[in-house]
Amino acid sequence: MRIVIIGGGVTGLSAAYDLVNAGHHVIIFEAGAEVGGLAAGFRDAGWEWSLEKFYHHWFATDHDVLRLIEEIGHSDRVRFLSPVTSLWTEEGNYPLDRPVFENPFLSRIVNVLGLKPLPLPDRLRFGLVGLLLKLMPNGITLEKVTADRWLRRMVGRRAHELVWRPLLIGKFGALYDQVNMAWFWARMVKRTARLGTFEGGFQAFLDALAGVVTGRGAELHLSTPVRTVEQAAGGGFRVVVDGETVQADRVLSTTSPHLMARLAPELPEGYRQQLLELKSIGALALILALDRPLMTDGTYWLNLPAVSPERDKNPFPFLALVEHTNYLDKAYYGGDHLVYLGDYLPPDHEHFRLSEEELARRFLPSLKRVNPAFSPEWIRKRWLFRAPYAQPVPFVNQSKRIPSIRTPLEGLYLACMSQVYPWDRGTNYAVEIGRRAARMMLEDAGE
Repeated sequence: MRIVIIGGGVTGLSAAYDLVNAGHHVIIFEAGAEVGGLAAGFRDAGWEWSLEKFYHHWFATDHDVLRLIEEIGHSDRVRFLSPVTSLWTEEGNYPLDRPVFENPFLSRIVNVLGLKPLPLPDRLRFGLVGLLLKLMPNGITLEKVTADRWLRRMVGRRAHELVWRPLLIGKFGALYDQVNMAWFWARMVKRTARLGTFEGGFQAFLDALAGVVTGRGAELHLSTPVRTVEQAAGGGFRVVVDGETVQADRVLSTTSPHLMARLAPELPEGYRQQLLELKSIGALALILALDRPLMTDGTYWLNLPAVSPERDKNPFPFLALVEHTNYLDKAYYGGDHLVYLGDYLPPDHEHFRLSEEELARRFLPSLKRVNPAFSPEWIRKRWLFRAPYAQPVPFVNQSKRIPSIRTPLEGLYLACMSQVYPWDRGTNYAVEIGRRAARMMLEDAGE
């Protein structure tokens, strides 16, 4: 078969890997200048490793991506470390994941008991609910209730308002009280204290995977956006790329649902409407290269509280503060101390329109809350990255809204992060859904 894959991110490359291994002619069109999509990275002068444009890491439970890395012969380049994750409060940072003991479960107990802003009974209750979620084998039935309601009832008002509600507000904004509990369960059950990366950065993994795929015969076209996908008169599809038409027997799109609806106008109205009704938010990351550490307590990931969906009413105008070089050695980055100021926002939010300089003026003053000595003079360089489609919003009973990978047009498939529910977006589930789509395509071809 002649198969076109739209998108050279993790999903597209993973599907291509299985399809070329099955002996098919695969053509990948990627709109960006490099493979990787949201997991892509960049490298500044003097850096040995690339840095992800949006912060990424793997959990020890991310078996799909780890298995793929093993298959392409690069398991020796995977590194797992145990960095510190903390919660910011006015009184200081409180570790949520800090490796106190070799046993991560014992470490978590110590960290929970150390949440001094909560009375001891609330700390115990908070920890027990976390354990309950980790041990729950299947939490999909929790999609009938919102995370905000379930967590408040289970952990209590004080713990919920200190930890979980601010994080829900920070991530989903005005939609925080509509997110279902199955999504939250999936986040908790897969989370591990040990976090993984790839030697050289995620871009090195993506380039290695792309190298295997093209080495086995796939075509990869970068900076080549697809314009439309149309059914061909004699069967198959016509894929229009910058004025050129490419014939394909099968097409797999790994784009956002909204883009898929625009690319394939011949899709039946019911399926198109299903795509258009899926809600998602975008991601923004302002990255700073500093000449010294920002978080001197060694925190890698600092959860920042949000009391309001309106960013200017919160202690911080963004969601997460991630000091990458408190996780990985600054020597890989020419001695730079690298810090992400990250946020999730609707694509029409003004932060998607402001210039890098304007955003920096809004974001940087709040860093003094973390380190009173901080000065903009510490900054050697900064970068701004934005993506309009980065986080699906899982509403109550979301499973009924998920479109099928097989579209109503025979031979046209869709595999994207909106379909990995209840699991959260990430490279592991991008691998899983890409390979699942490839299996379906092969099954439908009678293989």
